[in-house]
Amino acid sequence: MKNAAYMLHYAPDNASLVIRLALEEIGAPYTTQLVDRRAQGQRTPAYLALNPGGKIPVLETEHGALFETAAILLWLADKHGGLAPAPDAPERGDCLKWLFYVSNTVHPALRMLFYPSAYIGASETDQRQLQTAARASILEHFALLDAHWRHRETPSILDLYTAPMLRWIRLYPHNTDTSWFDLHRFPALHRMASALETRASVIAAQDAEGLGPYPFTAPQAPTPPEGSAL
Repeated sequence: MKNAAYMLHYAPDNASLVIRLALEEIGAPYTTQLVDRRAQGQRTPAYLALNPGGKIPVLETEHGALFETAAILLWLADKHGGLAPAPDAPERGDCLKWLFYVSNTVHPALRMLFYPSAYIGASETDQRQLQTAARASILEHFALLDAHWRHRETPSILDLYTAPMLRWIRLYPHNTDTSWFDLHRFPALHRMASALETRASVIAAQDAEGLGPYPFTAPQAPTPPEGSAL
C-alpha cells in the first residue's frame, strides 16, 4: 500500500462501492485493486487468502485485511470518527441495531433476489418463487427503515450502506421488471439519497465506477472505466 493508508479490493457497482464512499467521506488516502468477477477473481488463492469467504470487498489496512461490509464500515467509523456515534455515545446502540439490520436482514434479501440459484438450486420455478418472496420482504424492510430513519446533517455509515441498495434494486438482475420498487414510496430514504448525491464522495465514486449523475434516485446501468459490474 505505497503512500496510501488502505487498499480497497473492489468490483464496480458491487458492495465495495459502500466502502469507497466511506473512504471518500473520511478523506483517507487509498488505492484500489480491481477484482475481475468475470474471471472469478474473488475465487483465486490470493484473494481467498484475504477473504476466505470469497466475497467483495476486502480492505487491506496496516493491521491486516478486513472483510464484511458492515465490519469495515464500523472499523473505519471508529478509527476516523464522524460516520457513526462514538462507542460511549448514547446514540451508539441505535446506530448499531440499524447497521446490523441493514447488513443481516436487508442485504441478504437483495442477494436472494439477485442470486436465487445460490439459495434454492436450479429450478426456475423455485427461483421465481424465492424472488417473489424476496421482493415482498424487501418492501417491508425498506418501509421499516423509512419509518425509523433519523436525519443527520452529514452522512452516517447507515446512509452509505443503504443508498447503494436503493440503486441495485432497480438495476439488478438485468432484463427483469423492476417497477415493483418505487423509491418515492419511501420519502425519508428518498431525501437521504438525494442529499447524498450532492456530496463530493458520491461524485468521486460516480467518476471511478461510471455510475451516472443520479446513482441512487435515478440509477442507470454503470459504465465503469475498468472492469465489469457483473
